[in-house]
Amino acid sequence: MEISRLARAITAGGEGAIDLTDCRYVTRVTPLLPGEDASAFFAGENLDAAVRQIGDTCYRFDYRLPTGGDSTLFWAANGGMIAMAVLVLSLLFVVWRLVLRPFERLRELPFELAKGNLSAPLPESRGRLFGRFLWGLDLLREELERRRAAELSLQREKKSLLLSLSHDIKTPLSAIKLYAKALRQDLYGPERRGEIAGRIGQKADEIESFVSQLVTASSENLLQLEVRSGEFYLRQLVGALTAYYPDKLALQKTDFRVGPWSDCLLKGDLDRAVEVVQNLLENAIKYGDGGWVALSFDWEEDCLLLTVKNSGSPLPEGELPYLFDSFWRGSNAADQPGSGLGLAICRQLMAKMDGELFAQVGEGEMAFTAVFRKPGG
Repeated sequence: MEISRLARAITAGGEGAIDLTDCRYVTRVTPLLPGEDASAFFAGENLDAAVRQIGDTCYRFDYRLPTGGDSTLFWAANGGMIAMAVLVLSLLFVVWRLVLRPFERLRELPFELAKGNLSAPLPESRGRLFGRFLWGLDLLREELERRRAAELSLQREKKSLLLSLSHDIKTPLSAIKLYAKALRQDLYGPERRGEIAGRIGQKADEIESFVSQLVTASSENLLQLEVRSGEFYLRQLVGALTAYYPDKLALQKTDFRVGPWSDCLLKGDLDRAVEVVQNLLENAIKYGDGGWVALSFDWEEDCLLLTVKNSGSPLPEGELPYLFDSFWRGSNAADQPGSGLGLAICRQLMAKMDGELFAQVGEGEMAFTAVFRKPGG
């Protein structure tokens, strides 16, 4: 820019117009005079020069390269690159420390759990990203270990119970076989046959009693469920249900209705409460006709009545007393898979949360109501 400005000044006013006072980089302007050695003119003693022809004369503009500003820009650019490299290395270190290293600890965990090795605890981590994750996995490992121990204990109890009852059943069974053999051989006269038949009936009642004990003991062991005493808000329960079922029922073309409700504090275990209502909703979907499923909320004294209703053919009134018995399945469940334990488990969970669960049959609909109590109620 300075050379162009000087060239314009020379064109307008000749060599006398050359003024280097305002030039920062141009140091000298030299014309090539007639008869002067051109090679010396172009070579000069300064390699940083530019030659312009203005009119009939060539002018050499000697200049110095800028040092101060460009040097600052150079160092600023290099400093920025160094800072960027340090930042990238720092990020890689953070990723290694907070992500890769914790996963390195978890690499063998699935294989150990698959092999049944539940005794080795995970090392704790105080990191914000994976500390709670590792802690949760360790809790899961401890819970699996506890359940395995409980299952082994239950298996031992069942074996002991089976051995004991099988021994107790042998005595009346032997007596029945003996009486049956005597009757076949006509060892008793007509006057004693009625007495022998009565004894056979008594022994059969004893066997039935033993079998009943076996079923009761098995179901009691099976339904040993843990419930944490605590409190939760209704919005947490409704949020857990409405986060999943509207989409599921929409795919099945079933209308899902949620009645009005207001938030309140309830007594019980939130996870277990969600489990109970989910089970009721799944039953409504499974055994209803697919028309609609509804959640409604009512208050009665210090209790919340949460009702799950569905459209469809309900159970006969005569089957309601057996609805919550273990292993019992209604007449509408013939073509549906299941174990007959879901409602029994739900009622026991509600009882452990100081609540209740009951069923009602309406015209063209079935309703299950879970009763949750308020704290202090």
